[in-house]
Amino acid sequence: MIVTTAGRTDNVMIQKAKQIAAELTVPYVPRQKMSVEAIQTQYADDVIVVGKNRLEMYPLDRSPSFFFHPNSATFRVKRILRGESDPFLEATKLQEGMSLLDCTLGLAADSIVASTVVGKSGNIVGLEGNRYIAYLVEQGLRQWDSGILAMNEAMRRIQVVFADHRTFLSSLPDHSFDVVYFDPMFEQAIVESDGIQGVKSFALYTELTEEVIREAKRVARKRIVLKDHWQSTRFHAFGFSVYVRKTAKFHFATIEVANE
Repeated sequence: MIVTTAGRTDNVMIQKAKQIAAELTVPYVPRQKMSVEAIQTQYADDVIVVGKNRLEMYPLDRSPSFFFHPNSATFRVKRILRGESDPFLEATKLQEGMSLLDCTLGLAADSIVASTVVGKSGNIVGLEGNRYIAYLVEQGLRQWDSGILAMNEAMRRIQVVFADHRTFLSSLPDHSFDVVYFDPMFEQAIVESDGIQGVKSFALYTELTEEVIREAKRVARKRIVLKDHWQSTRFHAFGFSVYVRKTAKFHFATIEVANE
């Protein structure tokens, strides 16, 4: 990974880029009017571009760039604040003061919804196995202004952890979280899911295993929740009860545990 600035830069942006490079322990490269593609060709690496208002990652393979945005969370939070339901909340059954471990954080849309509901007395921890995605999402959650006070506060409360969920789960004490949540890359792609296109080049495709589910059962006090493609084989393989949603391209499913 290489860090550089946007094309139009200033001393503040340069210092910020150098600081980010230092935090990530990766090289800082002055932009010097070069295109991102030229920098990638010269250094044969992915690039983080530090702009005035956001960080953007450009993969070496020229697939779409990636930057933090709340994706579906904004309109979902608005609906929740109006008292409307959300399929994710119907499955997780989250309430104020509860805790959730998001094992596949991604752009954190579900964690933002969860944090809004559990409030200040709750606890949301999101795991991301790619250190650069983890860094960009953590910075985005701290800085993004949604225009909704409750959502901004919810984003700031989420704790982002750079960790592989297999290792992190095994390190936790029994009954550490009310809900353990998985949203792995679907076995079948959904063409309409444009919101995550940019993250795919950097995402870790860690498969769910019997061992992971066993650890999740140990860690969860109430339930494990899985979001997956409606035709996924994982539901049956691991014994999940599916919330079937007619016409929906993905379903939520749960395993209830008795670890109260």
